[in-house]
Amino acid sequence: MSAFGSLQAGSALSYLIALVIPALDAIFPVLPGETVVIALGVATAGSTDPRIALLVGCAAAGAFLGDNLCYLLGRCFGPAVQRRFFTTAKGMKARAWAERSLARWGMQLITVCRFIPGGRTAVTLTCGLTGYPRRRFTTATAVAAVIWALYAFFTGRIGGRAFEDNPWAGLVIAFGASIAISAVIEIIRRLRPRGRRRASATAARLPVTASRRTG
Repeated sequence: MSAFGSLQAGSALSYLIALVIPALDAIFPVLPGETVVIALGVATAGSTDPRIALLVGCAAAGAFLGDNLCYLLGRCFGPAVQRRFFTTAKGMKARAWAERSLARWGMQLITVCRFIPGGRTAVTLTCGLTGYPRRRFTTATAVAAVIWALYAFFTGRIGGRAFEDNPWAGLVIAFGASIAISAVIEIIRRLRPRGRRRASATAARLPVTASRRTG
């Protein structure tokens, strides 16, 4: 209980954690940005303190700063970022996916990429590397930050309310729910190209079939 007791709306530590960890976890994936915000939701589940809104605001601000830090790193230190993140086969594949998806979806991708495993880092750095329009990027990341902070915090709050006597169980359930949602999004992302390829193959066969029938 002591760990959760220190993460209250009246604690300066809570605001610091809510701001700093989400700001840095795009560059340092070992930092548990989403887990921290979920934990804050669990810890304050029984509270009606209006300062809770400030906690959510700090989490959103941290996420926004982190996204824009990635953009600036890609823009100002392109070669170093390329070597650090995109030289391995996995990294090159991630950047290729980010570029294709940005060309197709633009701001929509920037808004939802943090819900795709590994998507936030790949997309935000690639935006900087390719010179994606800064104003559009800033707008999309502001919207994304607010959505993400509300989602993570209230996922934790729901878990905390469901297990008021056992906040650790609430944290585990809430974190598991967030993983499940991310997994569903990832499955949909992987299945959509397959569906498009099948549709294209079917469409390509139709003229051939029609010409045989008319012949």
